[in-house]
Amino acid sequence: MDQKPTSTLLELAAKSLLSNEQAALHALDELPRALFVPLFISAFMGRHKEILKAMVRVWPFRCLHIGTLSVQGSDCDILEAMIDGLQLLSAQNSSSWGPKLRLLDLRQDPDYKIICSEIRTTFPSCFQSRAYSQNSTLRTEEAQPSVRCHGFDNSESGPHSASETVELLVDLSLDGTLRTQQFVSFLQSKLRQSFGSLHLCCRDLEIVDMSAHRSMLQFLDPQCIDYLQVDQAHLRDVNTLLAQTAHLYGLRLSNIRFRCFLGIHFQTFLHCLGKLDSLQELDLSTQYLRDQLHRLLRVLPPQLKTLNLSFCGLSIEDVTVLSQSSQATHLSQLNLSHNQIFPEAHEPFQTLLERASGTLQHLEINNCLLTDSTLSALLPALSHCSCLRVLSFAFNRITMPVLTNLLQHLTSLMELKHVIYPIPLHCYREWDVPGSLNRRQLAEVQDRLKAMLQAVQRDDMIWSTRSA
Repeated sequence: MDQKPTSTLLELAAKSLLSNEQAALHALDELPRALFVPLFISAFMGRHKEILKAMVRVWPFRCLHIGTLSVQGSDCDILEAMIDGLQLLSAQNSSSWGPKLRLLDLRQDPDYKIICSEIRTTFPSCFQSRAYSQNSTLRTEEAQPSVRCHGFDNSESGPHSASETVELLVDLSLDGTLRTQQFVSFLQSKLRQSFGSLHLCCRDLEIVDMSAHRSMLQFLDPQCIDYLQVDQAHLRDVNTLLAQTAHLYGLRLSNIRFRCFLGIHFQTFLHCLGKLDSLQELDLSTQYLRDQLHRLLRVLPPQLKTLNLSFCGLSIEDVTVLSQSSQATHLSQLNLSHNQIFPEAHEPFQTLLERASGTLQHLEINNCLLTDSTLSALLPALSHCSCLRVLSFAFNRITMPVLTNLLQHLTSLMELKHVIYPIPLHCYREWDVPGSLNRRQLAEVQDRLKAMLQAVQRDDMIWSTRSA
């Protein structure tokens, strides 16, 4: 029998079992291993909380991933049920053997199946379970050469020792909503009850109002964080958290308070950034950084790929520094929107485009006081950005002749699929005044650009405007 009919029969068996929830609960202890994954998928999609909790309790594999299963904001009770099913060491449980499940991954990830491959290799079968923390259950396993695949071999074997911890992977958004607060309280309770046998690993952490979440931050292991987003905090508190991270990949800060660039907190911030050797993405939008970019770039890793400096009050000197930086030749995404960088001179930005031409894929320069003459001067450098996929330069004073000239030059960039352009000046009775847009003329502009794209067989390229 080929694999496809076999899978279908397993799915039908799982659905049939779920039709009687009590029978399904009683059958779990005798359930064949082959039925666990299809039954879990059906139970998850059907939101059978009690069955999910019971399945986690007797899960016969070392790892369990949500993977591609859809989790909505209202599904916290489903996640809580699964966490509640974890068999953890407690003060009352001193048995020498425990369940087999070692890693419960509650993050959505389209690249991962419910369980990992059972093929025995010296490579990790559970790549997402790799942890940098000294407290991680996996760090302990790496020190034991006799244990392959970081201890996550899903082949038939006995349960693990009760002295081993269970890894819980989650993405958290501490946004202050009631449901989030309830979920966080639940996590805190489970961690207290586990007496150290549960290790919480948060790879993607978002914090809104840092001062309101101090208690939860005490339960998190900063060394596990890959992506950190903080909105509303004092730079002093951000520094405390950054200093404890080990392998941060992405950092986004907004509404961060500090007194002056020469103060101890900003100096400490630069020191912390200099330690983030793995940093690939940095978003400092809305942070005022005028004439300070040289200090920032000096400590950032050269391989930085994404840089968002919108609304940062940048000067032409800042753009000059960026164009000469080691990061310029590695950037794939750059956002300099809402900075008045073009009134004085365009040469620094032209140099930046030339140096980034081999890597830049996404460029945003919305509302940067870009004019016809500046855009025309930048056109040769822009035309050599062969990797460019998205270009956005909305809310700049551009006329129709320059816009059509730009289109004619950019259609040769075969990777470029989406251009967000400013509405030409002639479509307004008065520039940048609400209610002065002539929508009929705008429609004519859109039709003309579409016809030009069709004439050169670039139907795959989308040109659109953005409303104020």
